[in-house]
Amino acid sequence: MEIIFSLEEIQEVSKEVLTYIQHKIVIFNAPMGAGKTTLIKAIAKELGVLDMTNSPTFSIVNEYRSKLTGNKIYHLDLYRLNNEEEAYDMGMDEYLYSGEWCFIEWPDKTPTLIPEQHALIELEILSDDRRKLILINN
Repeated sequence: MEIIFSLEEIQEVSKEVLTYIQHKIVIFNAPMGAGKTTLIKAIAKELGVLDMTNSPTFSIVNEYRSKLTGNKIYHLDLYRLNNEEEAYDMGMDEYLYSGEWCFIEWPDKTPTLIPEQHALIELEILSDDRRKLILINN
């Protein structure tokens, strides 16, 4: 799936993305400032998260709860990790195998921990307000 969109269309794009995602583990590959966190916020909103969502850069993991289903949603930002051992120490495997939604920024920090079955979202900056999104289900 490929979509080119403006930032004003991100909520509609998140609805469409959710119809194509086949796995609850979703990794995001994109450069800094491409809109990973913004897209995750929009997807979380579609899943029923009413709480304020923000980047877990400093906490590494934010946990939200869907007001629609009561299920948990995990948002992991691995940017600050130095190695996979740190991911094990923080209990990343528990999040990944919880059966809950896991949205992961900077997954290249833990390449061997990501389960084979996951969705990949790549974002590319086209201009100040336009992005190209590619979604691949593995």
